[in-house]
Amino acid sequence: MNPANLPFDVEAMLQGLRGWVECESPTWDALAVESMLDLAARDMAIMGATIERITGRQGFAGCVRARFPHPKQGEPGILIAGHFDTVHPVGTIAKLPWRREGNKCYGPGIFDMKGGNYLSLEAIRQLTRASFTTPLPITVLFTPDEEVGTPSTRDIIEAEALRNKYVLVPEPGRPDNGVVTGRYAIARFNLEATGRPSHAGARLSAGRSAIREMARQILVIDDMTTEDCTFSVGIVHGGQWVNCVATTCTGEALSMAKRQEDLDHGVERMLALSGTTNDVTFKVTRGVTRPVWEPDSGTMSLYDTARGVAEQLGMKLPHGSAGGGSDGNFTGALGIPTLDGLGVRGADAHTLNEHIEIDSLVERGRLMAGLLATLE
Repeated sequence: MNPANLPFDVEAMLQGLRGWVECESPTWDALAVESMLDLAARDMAIMGATIERITGRQGFAGCVRARFPHPKQGEPGILIAGHFDTVHPVGTIAKLPWRREGNKCYGPGIFDMKGGNYLSLEAIRQLTRASFTTPLPITVLFTPDEEVGTPSTRDIIEAEALRNKYVLVPEPGRPDNGVVTGRYAIARFNLEATGRPSHAGARLSAGRSAIREMARQILVIDDMTTEDCTFSVGIVHGGQWVNCVATTCTGEALSMAKRQEDLDHGVERMLALSGTTNDVTFKVTRGVTRPVWEPDSGTMSLYDTARGVAEQLGMKLPHGSAGGGSDGNFTGALGIPTLDGLGVRGADAHTLNEHIEIDSLVERGRLMAGLLATLE
C-alpha cells in the first residue's frame, strides 16, 4: 500500500477540522471539552469504531476510547493518543476566528492539537475506504487534561499504552518537518504565601503582605534557571481588597529539565524555599510531574519505520528530543515504543496567532496512514 496514492482531500479535511476548532474546549470547562469529545466520538462512530466513554474525575471532562474493527481485535496493536483540551478560554474564537491566509489557517487549538487529531482519523478513514486492513488493530484515546499536566487521566493513558505495541502521538510537528523521539522532564509546583492582615490606610506597618513575599520569591525562582533546569512562575492570585494588606497569595510554577536527575535536583531546590521570613510563611508543594522520556531502541526502531514511510513520500523526517511535555512522556518512560510530534506543522501554539500550515494536513495524514499500514 502506497500512502501517496490515497486520495486525501485538503478541502474536505479543512471543512471537518473547522467544526472541531470552532467547538472551543478549554481544559477547565468540562462541559465544553465534553462537547468536543462528542464531536470526535460521532465522527469515529460513523467510521465504524466501537466507542467507549470514560467518566471524568477531579472536575475534568471524561475520555473517549475508540476501537476500530480488525481481525486481531483485542491483541496488542497501535494506540493513537491525543488530547482535546486547549489553553484558550471560551470566547477566544471571537479574537482568533477561523480564517485562511495563503497556506496558513488560524483558530484556537488548531495547532495544539486538533489538527493532529483530525489528520489521524482521516488517515484511518482513507485506509478503510481503500479496503486496506492494517497489520495491527488501532485504538484511539482522546483525553481532556493534557494542558494542565494530565492529572486525571495519566493512569488511563498508561494502562491503555501497556495493552499495545506502539504509541503514536499527533502533537504538533516540528518546524523542520521533524518528529519527537523524546521529551524533557517537567514538574509543577503550588506556591502559597501567608502574611498578616491589617488596614492598608490606617495601620499599614502592622501588616505583613503575602503579595510582597510572593513577588520576592518569584524573582528568586526565576533566578534559579540554568542551562540544565528552567524555572518560571506562570500564575499568581493575591489579595481581596486594595485597602487591606494581603493575607494570602497563591501561585503556580513550572520547572523543566532534559535529564531526570536535573529535575530531581530542581525539585529539591524548589521545596527548600518553604519557610517563614519576617512573619510571612511561604510554602511550596509539588504538583503533577512528567517523567523524562529518553529514546530507547524500541522508539528508534519505530522512528526508522516512520522515516522509511517519509522517504517513500519524498519527505525527510528528522527527529529529536523536545521541551514542552506531552502524554508521550508517560508512554515513552514506560519503555513502550512511542513516536510523538506526528501532527501538523504550524506555529504560535497557545497564542492568539495560533495557526497551521495547510499543506501539512495531507502530508502528515499520509505519513500517519503509511505508519498504520506498515507497523506490525
